[in-house]
Amino acid sequence: MTKDELRAKANELPLLPGVYLMMDKTGQVIYVGKAIKLKNRVSQYFQDTASHNEKTRAMVSQVDHFDTIFVSSEFEALILENSLIKRHMPRYNILLKDDKGYPFVRLDEKADYPRFTLVTRPAEDGARYFGPFGGRSETRQAIDAVCAALRLPTCSRRFPRDIGKERPCLNFHMGRCDGFCRPDGPGQAEYQARIRQAVRIFSGHYRQLTAELQQEMEQAAEELNFEKAAALRDRIRAISVLGKTQQVIAGVCADTDVWGVYPGQVRCGSAVLHIEDGCVTGRDLNLFAAPQDESEQMILSALLPQYYLNKSVLPREILLPCEIEGADELAQILTERAGRKVTLHVPQRGEKAELLAMAQRNAREDVERVTTAQERENRTLTQLAGMLSLPEPPERMESYDISNTGASDIVASMVVYEGAKPKKSAYRRFKIKSLSAHPDDYASMEEVLTRRIQRYLDGDEKFSPLPDVMLIDGGITHAGVAERVCAQMHVRVPIFGMVKDDRHRTRALVTAQGREIDLHAAPNVFALIGQIQEETHRFAITFHHESHSRSSTRSALDGIPGVGKVRAQALLKTFKSVRAIREADIFALERVLPKDAAASVYLHFHGETDEKEEKM
Repeated sequence: MTKDELRAKANELPLLPGVYLMMDKTGQVIYVGKAIKLKNRVSQYFQDTASHNEKTRAMVSQVDHFDTIFVSSEFEALILENSLIKRHMPRYNILLKDDKGYPFVRLDEKADYPRFTLVTRPAEDGARYFGPFGGRSETRQAIDAVCAALRLPTCSRRFPRDIGKERPCLNFHMGRCDGFCRPDGPGQAEYQARIRQAVRIFSGHYRQLTAELQQEMEQAAEELNFEKAAALRDRIRAISVLGKTQQVIAGVCADTDVWGVYPGQVRCGSAVLHIEDGCVTGRDLNLFAAPQDESEQMILSALLPQYYLNKSVLPREILLPCEIEGADELAQILTERAGRKVTLHVPQRGEKAELLAMAQRNAREDVERVTTAQERENRTLTQLAGMLSLPEPPERMESYDISNTGASDIVASMVVYEGAKPKKSAYRRFKIKSLSAHPDDYASMEEVLTRRIQRYLDGDEKFSPLPDVMLIDGGITHAGVAERVCAQMHVRVPIFGMVKDDRHRTRALVTAQGREIDLHAAPNVFALIGQIQEETHRFAITFHHESHSRSSTRSALDGIPGVGKVRAQALLKTFKSVRAIREADIFALERVLPKDAAASVYLHFHGETDEKEEKM
């Protein structure tokens, strides 16, 4: 997106709290921020950058598009911002990027004897991560407590490599480990079973595990096996301590999707908030056309099977704003695919209901923003069609402009708009070939349009289809030239010249017959045509400058004895400009070229007199 497009999108945001994600051309998140009023904060990035610091200017220069997530309060925005920064690690969030105070627990489940380790941030390495936790010390204590409770090893030995090589360490003799390093130890199967128990603890399912261990402890006590009962008691205590720590992080929603749906007038939309370990980790937004009489229930009933049945990873819980038809059947199918229970639930109160309201707000705000923009575009194009007496709103518009400096480097631009938006992939540039003696804008325009239409007639897909409207920079005379070309080539396209005011803005459109259409009565149409005219002029001027610069460079070095294309390129690479080559002395030139060629270059710019004076 261009800066103007980004600015326009930012200005369409609501004055609501939320989080915004700035992304580059590759889709990578480069900055995450929060705001009490998203519109005011985000739009500041794309206004005058003079007041921005160096980091902000660098970040803005990389932004290609952005996304937003709406929340209820500044506090929620702060929590969500922190969660998204930890997930995406944006390179421009320097202050919050440091996760030293918020470590994670890592587990490589693919290993034969996996170990829990402390890391500062998750990575895309296939391992499983738990957290974030409150601090490094607390996290190490939590790992030790879980391992001690489940009598898992915490020493530096590696299995199966070190099994049977040495005597068990002190942890075994202290009853903190079951000695998996012994040849006759519990074995790999038991080790994996206890790792699975540890995963349940770190995943927040400590209550279920505690209940099972409590029952086992009571059974051991009834059997008068007090040693085993004491060991289980210690496990329960350790798990309870960890559970209290993890409860703050995991919250009430683990592995949960929260749905919001909003049926708009033109479009409908859905927003899915993904909750992992109690944190909002992302959002999916889907916009689609739907009849106005489609209810929220009907939309959800159609969307959910399409959304989930092709997914390989499914949530444990799906929160919905209303009951849907076939919910029990869908839950059963998803449960079978996931290999565990998947529930569909409509919360009525509490934290889950608040999350549901957040999802609904996201769906509503995005639909209203997009719909408003779409409606505005449709209204503008419909109004333009009425002003130009077109049978229907134009889907494709082409605009043409000529740019030249004297008789040389005459170029033309073709800019394409689909609806009210530029389609830059369809832009085309032309070098005028038929003029050599003097510039002629009318002849240039005739050549450009002839070549463009001929390419279409020849079946060139790059020049297909013909536009619904042609806009010609230059007024009634240029419009007449364009209409004559179309008539000669037996094509019919509505043609209008762009008439400018004293500020070089298009004030009106004019036909070849002289009918003038004033644009001031329709500000939205006036703005659109002005945008098209400025974009066409910019594209032509840019191409002309590039062409003129290349030709000037070529002419300055052309014809010098001993200096061909390769040596000319070597000179420009070293000296950067023709002016620097002209100002260089003979010794500097000889460092790039052979002596004879260097002398030729020097004589070309200085003449024989300068050469003699240099020798004297």
